[in-house]
Amino acid sequence: MSFTIPQPEQPGISVLVALFQHNTWASLKLLDFCAGLSDEQLDATAAGTYGSIRDTLLHLVRAEVGYVRHVNGKQPQNPPPRDQFPGFEVLREAVRWTGDELLQVSLAARADTMVTQRHPKAIEQYKLTDLMVQAVSHSIEHREQVSNIITQLGLEPPDMSGWQWMDEKGELWVIDQPAAE
Repeated sequence: MSFTIPQPEQPGISVLVALFQHNTWASLKLLDFCAGLSDEQLDATAAGTYGSIRDTLLHLVRAEVGYVRHVNGKQPQNPPPRDQFPGFEVLREAVRWTGDELLQVSLAARADTMVTQRHPKAIEQYKLTDLMVQAVSHSIEHREQVSNIITQLGLEPPDMSGWQWMDEKGELWVIDQPAAE
């Protein structure tokens, strides 16, 4: 399946670009933070979460790789394995790759583009646009779960908010108001 990337003049493109760039930035920020944790901390978990920090990070990244694979059959050069934590650099590479791929897929998606997944006992079909919603919301959900575990460890998780993203990009401007007399 090949896609044609819409031209930037089309309405809404900048919103999609920002949404997927933020998603990638937030995942990388969390991976960078977690790379500094001890093995004991990476194995920590909390009620209501997917699992340990390590397992949740691997799940988050593998899911994004899976979304791309379902749509266009592509995988990163070094995909994260299913049952073994591959290290933070492999996860970072996969996040960068999936960020680019998911953005390109989203930019090319039309309202009627369908994805078909064949399983041994069933075939699933859904709209590509809905899969892109799942991709972003799934990442947010699991980043929040990891942040919750980090907080329960007594640490301050990284700020992955849109405000922080704007600030780090240098695109959050504070303009001093003249004092009222």
